[in-house]
Amino acid sequence: MTFTASQLLALLPLLLTTGAMLALMLAIAWRRCDDTAFVVTITGLNLALFSLPIVMAQGDQGVTPLLQIDGYAVFYMGLVLIGALATCTFGRSWLKGYPDNREEFYLLLLIATAGGLVLAGSRHLASLFIGIEMLTLPMFGLVGYAYRERHSLEASIKYMVLSATATAFLLFGMALLYAQAGSLSFSDLGLTLATTPAHHPLLMGGLGLMLVGFAFKLSLAPFHLWTPDVYEGAPAPVATFLATVSKIAVFCVLLRFYLAVPAAADPMIHWLLAAMAVISIVIGNLLALLQTNIKRMMGYSSISHFGYLLAVIVASRLGQMPVEAAGVYLLMYLFTNLGAFGVISMMSSPYRGKDADSLHSYRGLFWHRPYLTAVMTVMMLSLAGIPMTLGFIGKFYLIGVTVDAKLWWLCGAIVLGSAMGLYYYLRVMVTLYLLEPGMQLRDAKADWAVSSGGMVVLLSAIIVVALGIYPQPVISLVQGFQNVVLR
Repeated sequence: MTFTASQLLALLPLLLTTGAMLALMLAIAWRRCDDTAFVVTITGLNLALFSLPIVMAQGDQGVTPLLQIDGYAVFYMGLVLIGALATCTFGRSWLKGYPDNREEFYLLLLIATAGGLVLAGSRHLASLFIGIEMLTLPMFGLVGYAYRERHSLEASIKYMVLSATATAFLLFGMALLYAQAGSLSFSDLGLTLATTPAHHPLLMGGLGLMLVGFAFKLSLAPFHLWTPDVYEGAPAPVATFLATVSKIAVFCVLLRFYLAVPAAADPMIHWLLAAMAVISIVIGNLLALLQTNIKRMMGYSSISHFGYLLAVIVASRLGQMPVEAAGVYLLMYLFTNLGAFGVISMMSSPYRGKDADSLHSYRGLFWHRPYLTAVMTVMMLSLAGIPMTLGFIGKFYLIGVTVDAKLWWLCGAIVLGSAMGLYYYLRVMVTLYLLEPGMQLRDAKADWAVSSGGMVVLLSAIIVVALGIYPQPVISLVQGFQNVVLR
């Protein structure tokens, strides 16, 4: 097999990320130095991000039967790399007081990022599986990185066992689809299964089992029970990566698969997805109402957000608008969660035992860290979908998709879920401004704003507000990239 220059250039982000991974392994073998590890990681990820215009200039490229590098893939590669860069900067602050080896954190992060890049361009079940495993396996180590804390180790074990079970479902579903279609390519599956009789046992079984695997990775109800425990136990920077990069990468490949395989739009699968969306919205919001731990609350919140996004999958047969809506919403979700988890990371570093995840730890934060409080306020307003924030634009797109598809009950579920979400998001905001009853137990560093992590959260807040007031740039950006070409 030979690669053309255009194909190699199309793979540039993945090549640069894996190159940084190899360079970091050699650097660790030569001499351990967390400053060197950080510089190598941040340099590799920045080079990969800035190589995306070069990739776009190559046009749509099919790189082997496994990968399709088009505008859709480039857009989600950009989101993956931005999320990884933010996680790296948050991890830098969190690791400063960490008592054990720190370099492996960056190595695991690069491996997981490479897996996300593979998923963004995947058009084959083999590359889908490789990407998911590259993304998931390093997460076991990252979630349990603070292994001296019981919650972190427990979260890692839970995530490992349940993730392995979900992977087994995914593989079994792929095997059934291969038995029916004789191919693993998305396009070949679509062509072959289009002529398969409706409700064929192998087809329905394969799609159903794959849906179980995807539902676990996306924390969709009823496969969501791992989410709050893992979010709570994982270090704050790792929870950032898990909430953003991991889920965005899996959702983008799920949407491409669903668009490429018309049999996935069978009424039975269609209504199963719709029911799962409503259940995720209701359960995620109801359980978030009961939380006093902010990381658990964000975990349950993510269940509801990907319940909202399932509306895009359900309506995706109507053309480009659902794909565009997914891009806008995921871009909003990325920057909003980077800001929210970034504040938690600022409060949790340097490493001082358990993260600052209790809501009580944030009581009265406004009175001595007003700018950090302003960032958290903006992020809560955006997650709630309040106007003048990017979260409102994302919710508006999703409601527009459901109205256009005449899915009135799904539209009603999104509106009802957003109304329930107002309570717990506003409760966090009120806590930030309450008068401090005594000595503050946890606090961010005085110079947090000039640290790399502080700059990321401030930039995220500016983007969320600016694009919420004037959303046309983000809409034009998404429209320019969402040229899904399914071959």
